Amino acid sequence: MKMNERKMSKELENRLEKEGRTFTYDREKESLRIENAQTGKGIDIALPGIVAKWHVHKDKAIDEVVYYVEQALDVMGKEPIVAQSEKKIYPVIRSTSFPVESEEGNTFLTDDHTAETRIYYAMDLGKTYRLIDEELINKEGLDPQKIREIARFNVRSLSTTMKKDTVADNDFYFLNTNDGYDASRILNEKFLEEKAEKIKGDMAVAVPHQDVLIIADIRNKTGYDILAQMTMSFFTNGLVPITALSFIYEEGKLEPIFILGKNRPEEGKEKS
Repeated sequence: MKMNERKMSKELENRLEKEGRTFTYDREKESLRIENAQTGKGIDIALPGIVAKWHVHKDKAIDEVVYYVEQALDVMGKEPIVAQSEKKIYPVIRSTSFPVESEEGNTFLTDDHTAETRIYYAMDLGKTYRLIDEELINKEGLDPQKIREIARFNVRSLSTTMKKDTVADNDFYFLNTNDGYDASRILNEKFLEEKAEKIKGDMAVAVPHQDVLIIADIRNKTGYDILAQMTMSFFTNGLVPITALSFIYEEGKLEPIFILGKNRPEEGKEKS
């Protein structure tokens, strides 16, 4: 069976069809929009990446998207109350190309992070979460700075247990709990500092998608090539991709690196 964007759109429509939902396929953008007919709120799905994943993982790729969309649509229309739910506020990492405002035009609460990544803030709703925007802040009379502080505090309470793999004398550590905040651990400064003390070579950090954090102890040139391939693979297969670039961690700073085949990396010009 051959799969393309149009066929994938039809498959998702069949799996997600419910009363009150409308589907719009955009051939030019190769995307599918699913909308609540009454509220006009919905979600846009970029299809090329899902088609690519389908060729590797088959129906599992579709199952993941269906689950994600169902959770997202279920949340829409349910107004979260941030006040008195401080333990449920977390930071989330996204690419700098990720939208800075909602479809309704409400600006999200964000902070600069690196040249490749940006920090957003979210209200955890169990199986999914909602990004905090200005409308929610104003509606509840919240202090944006307090939200930032609470989120940073909460991310430090999350597990930092990692799995280790050694390849060509280079150590790679993976954090993958699938709690929605794996990449967010990159904001746990104490965790990174403690890890840096144990690194014998160069310390590299990567957040290719939302549900993984990679820390590498690079001890030779081959290690950089392995890290580049590994990060690209995770980036390509992640449900919420962030960046295929890695970062050198040194003196508390994250520096984007561009790894050239079989060479040491070139450092980016911007620091976090």
